[in-house]
Formats: sequence, C-alpha cells, structure tokens
Amino acid sequence: MKTNHSKIVDCTIRDGGLVNNWDFSVDFVQKLYAGLNEAGVDYMEIGYKNSPKLLKGSEDAGPWRFLNDDFLRKVIPQKGNTKLSALVDVGRVDENDILPRSESMLDLIRVACYSKDVDKALALVQTFHDRGYETTLNIMALSNVMENELLEAFELIKESSVDVVYIVDSYGSLDHNDVKYLVEKFKTHLPNKRLGVHTHNNMQLAFSNTLVAAELGVELLDASVYGMGRAAGNCPTELLVAHLKGTKYNLRPVLEVLEQLMVPLREKEEWGYILPYMITGTLDEHPRSAMALRSSENKDKVVDFYDKLTTPEVNFDK
Repeated sequence: MKTNHSKIVDCTIRDGGLVNNWDFSVDFVQKLYAGLNEAGVDYMEIGYKNSPKLLKGSEDAGPWRFLNDDFLRKVIPQKGNTKLSALVDVGRVDENDILPRSESMLDLIRVACYSKDVDKALALVQTFHDRGYETTLNIMALSNVMENELLEAFELIKESSVDVVYIVDSYGSLDHNDVKYLVEKFKTHLPNKRLGVHTHNNMQLAFSNTLVAAELGVELLDASVYGMGRAAGNCPTELLVAHLKGTKYNLRPVLEVLEQLMVPLREKEEWGYILPYMITGTLDEHPRSAMALRSSENKDKVVDFYDKLTTPEVNFDK
C-alpha cells in the first residue's frame, strides 16, 4: 500500500536527549540536520521549548532542553527543506518565551499532555496557532486512558485549531491490532484532523506499528536515527526512509549520519530493545522502574525484576 502521504518527524535530538541529558555538540546537531535534509526527511525536532524557570535541574541540561531562538539561528544559519520542530509540555512552558513564527527558526510546535490536561494543552495550541506555527497535540500514555476520558477529549479537540493529533504509545505496549483500533477511533471522532503516531520499541514493534498507522492514513510519523530515545527508544528513522513506498527519501545520507555520529554514541549511551524495557512494555507500565534497574548493579537480574513488578505485596524500596 502506498504511504506517499506520510511525513517523517525525526526526534533524535529531542527524544534522544532524554538519554544523555541533551549533551549533543553543535557540530553533532548540524551534521544531523544536514544529513536529514539531504535525505528528504520532512521535520527535525531539534529539542524542547520548555522554560528553564519552570523545571528543576535545568542548569545541568544541554541547550536542546530549552531552545533559545538566538542560539538556534547560529546552529542552523542556513535552513534547508527540512522544517524545524520543538515540543513543549503543559505546565512547563511560559508562552511569553515563544516568538511569533515569522521571527523564529521553528515551524512546528507540538504540545504534549496527559488526557486530563487536554483543555490546557489546546489553550497553548491556540496561542501557537495564532503566532503562525503548525501545531500538534500529543496525548501521552493512551494505553492507560479510559474510554470516557478520551471521548471527552475528542469533543474539545474537534472544535480546536490544532492541525495534527498524535496517537502516542508511551509505554511501548501496543501491538498492530491496538494501533488499528486507535487510528480508526481517532478517525471516527476527529474526521477534520490529520493524525500522527509516536511509538516506542519495548517489544520490537515500533517500526511495524508505525507502518500499520501509515498504511491507515496517519500522516506524521515520529522516528529517530538508530532509534535513539529514552529507555527502549523509538522507531528508527533509517527504516522508514528505506521502507516507505511512494516517497522520495534517500537512505545514504542517513547511513552516513549513523556511521559518523550514532554508532560511536551508542557505545557510550544505552537505549533500545533491552529486557527490562520489554518487561515494562508487556505489563503496560512506565519504563522508570526499568531505567532505575539498568543504572543499578543488578541491571541484568530480569527474573527478580519481573517478580517484583508482578507481585503486588513486594515493595521496591526493600
């Protein structure tokens, strides 16, 4: 089936930054942008646009955690066809820190929230829309949202100015049937909205789930080079570039980025399909307990980890 309606949003810097505290050099980001631009990738999410004053520990993070417009202009002095995107979290962004699009390097601002905050997220979306940006709404942890909550959210979203609504598999717990079910539900209730998908690779399903969504007409596909992202990571950009039908993507520049930047980085930082993340994905749980395990001396004790997660009486602190 053709997927020539699809557009790739590469999240390597933004989501990958969750792995290394956004410690990417300017040279790294410039080379990545040049490679993605040459490959024909549609968007590069170059970081978060949250406000440092609203977050703890902000002084330790790299510059991609709180994008500064003057800094961005120096990083990407010559913008190509690949548009630039940033993500904000409800409650972590001061809208006064966002310039009008005509004065900004950014084209797309994505607003992430949990289902209970959809109204607040849509107020932010309206602000960014009024300032000229393309916008998306990313409802996180969909696998844990009750049906009635989702239906209430749809009512608000349908009347809003948001361009694209995302199906987000926060815990990497969805399979192709779940994706099909959710895409059809979103299409039914939001016939006037374009859709996006953001998958995680806890169960090695990020790529196939993204393809299923694309074949059902989902337009924006999140991915990252070498799958770099928090915990189990994301759908690999290189697989979408190589596999999407009816598109003009070019694989070789992405392979150059992989060889030059990502393979050496993967030797220093850990992400991707690893057993504790598989366990949390299977149990439809946030990966934080698995991340804690991987930073401990018991990082490969997966049977004990599984037993703890599946035995209600056991306290993690013991």
